Amino acid sequence: MVEGGATKLDKAEFSECWQMSWRQPYILRLAFSAGIGGLLFGYDTGVISGALLYIRDDFRSVDKSTFLQETIVSMAVVGAIFGAGIGGWMNDAWGRRKSILIADFLFFIGSVVMAIGLWPWLIILGRVFVGLGVGMASMTSPLYISEASPAKIRGALVSTNGLLITGGQFLSYLINLAFTQVKGTWRWMLGIAGVPALVQFVLMLSLPESPRWLYRKGRTEEAVAILSKIYPAHELDNEVDALRMSVEAEIAEEGSIGEGSIFAKIKTAWTTPVVRKGLIAGIGCQVAQQFVGINTVMYYSPTIIQLAGIASNQAALALSLTTSGLNVVGTIISISVIDKYGRRKLMIVSMIGIIVFLFGLTAMFKVASLNSPPVGKLETTHFANSTCPAYMTAPAAGSWDCVKCLDASVGCGFCADKENRRNPGACLTSNPIGGEVCKGERRTWYARGCPSGNYAYLAIAMLVAYILVYAPGMGTVPWIVNSEIYPLRFRGVCGGMAAVSNWVSNFIVSMSFLSLTKAVGSAYTFMLFGLISCVSLVFIILFVPETKGMQFEEVEKMLEKRSWKVWKKSDEHPVQK
Repeated sequence: MVEGGATKLDKAEFSECWQMSWRQPYILRLAFSAGIGGLLFGYDTGVISGALLYIRDDFRSVDKSTFLQETIVSMAVVGAIFGAGIGGWMNDAWGRRKSILIADFLFFIGSVVMAIGLWPWLIILGRVFVGLGVGMASMTSPLYISEASPAKIRGALVSTNGLLITGGQFLSYLINLAFTQVKGTWRWMLGIAGVPALVQFVLMLSLPESPRWLYRKGRTEEAVAILSKIYPAHELDNEVDALRMSVEAEIAEEGSIGEGSIFAKIKTAWTTPVVRKGLIAGIGCQVAQQFVGINTVMYYSPTIIQLAGIASNQAALALSLTTSGLNVVGTIISISVIDKYGRRKLMIVSMIGIIVFLFGLTAMFKVASLNSPPVGKLETTHFANSTCPAYMTAPAAGSWDCVKCLDASVGCGFCADKENRRNPGACLTSNPIGGEVCKGERRTWYARGCPSGNYAYLAIAMLVAYILVYAPGMGTVPWIVNSEIYPLRFRGVCGGMAAVSNWVSNFIVSMSFLSLTKAVGSAYTFMLFGLISCVSLVFIILFVPETKGMQFEEVEKMLEKRSWKVWKKSDEHPVQK
């Protein structure tokens, strides 16, 4: 996923996970119940892409304003930024279980508010509530699973959270497609997310708190009672001792960075040379993950497909299923190869592919715009009562094509020729009935993109390839690097800064995409992302080391002795102890 992470999986661990879960279904119940948070996370990031198509159809104010469209999409990200920040404090103060329950409540309320959505601002309010829940769930669900899982199968169970995130995205596209012909369309798409939130809320009421959190709070007997349900009797004493030593070591590590506010700890991190190098690499990877443009695809893929020349909402949603499905495939590929080929190499290969296909998208959109069908005077006169006002008053209307028609006014669209969409068509107003008049003659109505023939499918192929190279590398590896590159005593505060940088970058990209396509066109928007990706590739080569197979102490020593220059080959293959 775009904002999640994955940990190492291997066949032996999966086998052990399956056997232990079969013998002790309580473990699977814990992991599945908490993992619904990942499903909700993924569902929300995917569902808005399809719902937005129908929100625009129902609210003309939204259809006319790219700012409103971007706000509806991005307010969930704003909520997630605050949710992640509040969630960290809430996890420590109130516990993991209560944090998940609160996240479910916010997600449920947000889903209901969006489904009611009598006005655009009410949808935006619902998006904020959902975002708060997503931000909390994004960090709490994997933490709860990790702390309530047997050590032998912890990696496998935590990794399922990452798969549930991408699975949630895929499910959202299926739900979007299922409700395209149902009255209420987007209300069902957004509102149905409240169901799994309610299910998780009910399940979590019957589950215990994290034993690690209880132990840190001095509630030792409760922690031991929970561990006794997770581990067999002959392993219990060893696990309790291991938990005690781990908590004591964690408290000692936290104390070594000093007391004071979170701001004091942040200052300490940035003024410590070794940690600063790790932060620059870790935060740089998180920013790069977003600024290659991935969430333009996850939030706006049906819109992008329409910009490429596919007019139908249903067709755009159906084709968008491919991008989401490949994201799941890419996540599985990443999990299977990350410890074979390494983090840095996987990111570099992924970034090269991203650059190639972003510039490929640039070329396809540019060629499509240059071959846009012209606006015919006779065709437009045929719909005299619905002609676009901007066309009627234009001094050089004879040179207009579909692109010029759509760019001239947000209230105008292109009505394609009935026999051949590449022939001259009509430039009509969509207010109040231009689109309906066009469709009434069994013509195709284009309000967000122009007929582009085979170029549309070539652009979609580029989009599919982009996802396929993004997901295994830049989609998951930055999170793994951030879990390994910081000294243990700074892991919490540095991981928090990296996560916030990811969410903020996510917001900037999602809030600006439609405005960029309006200002400079789709082709140059993808070119901009391609140029940023080139800079990101250079950054990764220069500043990001390989952390594969290294202990925290080895990573710290490596950062201590390296200056800012290209990481040598010897740095990528540390000697195994």
